[in-house]
Amino acid sequence: MNRRLFGATLTVKEIAMPGPQPEADLALGAAADLDAATRDRIEAAAFRKLVAHLRERADVQNIDMMNLTGFCRNCMSRWYQEAAGDAGLALETPAARAIVYGMDYKAWQAANQKDASPEQKAAFDQAMSKDGAIAKPA
Repeated sequence: MNRRLFGATLTVKEIAMPGPQPEADLALGAAADLDAATRDRIEAAAFRKLVAHLRERADVQNIDMMNLTGFCRNCMSRWYQEAAGDAGLALETPAARAIVYGMDYKAWQAANQKDASPEQKAAFDQAMSKDGAIAKPA
């Protein structure tokens, strides 16, 4: 099946996002002395601020985020969806994307997503491994 991504038609295999990400151990340094509930509240607040920042910076294109960091807003929405599933809550992809984008994904795309330049597409192709997962930096 073919899908449109960043202004290019790709096969589903080519646009597969990275697999589920393990949670980082953030109980380091000063956070090591915090109780789990307090640390969770702080981490959740940091996540909400990141989401708010990305909503304000709609000029930052997902393809640039993928090329530079190996993740984008769609990855974040999938991680949110996975966390909901881990908590026993069913969350469909469109609902998870709306949480991260702050609106319907298709509406965000229409308002903010630009066609990728040849340079962006080349960088994206280089960042992707043969099986569609993001290649890790050397």
